[in-house]
Amino acid sequence: MELAFIPSPSRGVLHLGPVPLRGYAFCIIIGVFVAVWLGNRRWIARGGRPGTVADIAVWAVPFGLIGGRLYHVITDYQLYFSEGRDWVDAFKIWEGGLGIWGAIAFGAVGAWIGARRRGVPMPAYADAVAPGIALAQAIGRWGNWFNQELYGKATDLPWAVEITSTADGRLPGTYHPTFLYESLWCIGVALLVIWADRRFKLGHGRAFALYVAAYCAGRFWIEYMRVDDAHHILGLRLNNWTALLVFLLAVLYIVLSARKRPGREAVVEPGAETAAGDAGAAGEKDAKEDAGAASADAGTDEADDADDAGTAGKTASPDLTKATGTTEDTHDPADPERAEDAEAVKDGADSAKKG
Repeated sequence: MELAFIPSPSRGVLHLGPVPLRGYAFCIIIGVFVAVWLGNRRWIARGGRPGTVADIAVWAVPFGLIGGRLYHVITDYQLYFSEGRDWVDAFKIWEGGLGIWGAIAFGAVGAWIGARRRGVPMPAYADAVAPGIALAQAIGRWGNWFNQELYGKATDLPWAVEITSTADGRLPGTYHPTFLYESLWCIGVALLVIWADRRFKLGHGRAFALYVAAYCAGRFWIEYMRVDDAHHILGLRLNNWTALLVFLLAVLYIVLSARKRPGREAVVEPGAETAAGDAGAAGEKDAKEDAGAASADAGTDEADDADDAGTAGKTASPDLTKATGTTEDTHDPADPERAEDAEAVKDGADSAKKG
């Protein structure tokens, strides 16, 4: 008896009126947004322009979806073209079935087209988006949980996933949640690439190659645990051989690239530095103009204050004179009336002396 397990959703789709919200598609969409967001931050940090990652992703994402679906349909053709199957189901991508190998390969073609149109070196772009792709895979794997697929051997571990569906030959029970193992592994791969890129200044596609090699290492042992139907070659599942081959190619690229083109690209997007410099110069010019306008306004205010002070001083002078009872001698010696008064006072004084 299982004491604990991870329950599976009773259904993988919710309906908002006539609009279906499918868990698998929802996880893929969230993963794409996270990849573009993180890739944009890393691209800007490398000296690129904001928005370039999103512009190239417009090409990469559709190509990746087509490639992922093609790989799945080709390698699992019996699910769509064998007796009793409907080949139209091959187009129902929302029901699950995306091969990461085809998604990365075709997505790279789309990214190459977008990068070429923007004049961006493809290896530098791949390095910027590598951790984001790993996180997108980590999120996207939870779409398999909604569809009750991609699980491993039966187990009674407390983190086992419960399968309740009987579609396509499934047997209800508790199994290893290989989708969860791969999700956690991809998060570790993203962190590894970010750390290694900062520590060793990876460039010329080596950060992307590290992501590929690290993912393949985990995919090999996780794939070995799965129990769903798959083609086998020499006792190993097809995806085991694919992971092994791609791992070797990624390691080989890292070694040869480090020898041939050590270091990191000095410029990842031509014209980005010039645009940033022009923006900075324009901002400095605007700041100087604003400062000059502020100084002129301050000077005008000071002049107005001085004029107001002078006017107030003139107005206050007569009042001050009245209050203190002091006046300045403003007698005009040429005034005849004042002269006669002075003469009369003098004559009076002389008469007084004689008397």
